[in-house]
Amino acid sequence: MGKRSDGQFERVERDFYPSPYEVVLPLLPHLPKGANFIEPCAGDGRLVRHLEKHGHKCVYACDIEPQSEGIEKRDILFFKQNWQKTDYFITNPPWGRETLHPMILTLIDHAPAWLLFDADWMHTVQAAPYLPFCQKIVAIGRVKWIEDTENGGMDNACWYLFDKYASGIVRFYGR
Repeated sequence: MGKRSDGQFERVERDFYPSPYEVVLPLLPHLPKGANFIEPCAGDGRLVRHLEKHGHKCVYACDIEPQSEGIEKRDILFFKQNWQKTDYFITNPPWGRETLHPMILTLIDHAPAWLLFDADWMHTVQAAPYLPFCQKIVAIGRVKWIEDTENGGMDNACWYLFDKYASGIVRFYGR
């Protein structure tokens, strides 16, 4: 969880926080109709199902600890494959910077990548090396990550589109 929630809630092992349906809705206008995508942090496949409900096609889903059948056990950071059959990577990755930053660079070597993580990241010094690869930021707001709880999220989130061919101009879309 984020900085404001640290110590208030017990952290879920391996930061497994399935993507609620509501996080997909702001992303949809930014995807071409019928986009093919890879989900490298698929968990239980929830994000895949949400996107497929809107006509997009997952061509590959993996996770270091799959939570559902049909998701391959694999760490995408160490998997070498030609990803030419995909339009995007789309994922809700771990927010820890030791995983997130290498993931940005690894994914954009193969295809543009939509990643869902905390909005505050863009305002940090550590974001500076990655922002030149950022094309779009789509604000989500606060997300209720844990079902069946009264507590909503304590951090704002955004979808970030990274592309190694980005122009250096970032477009921001609010809600």
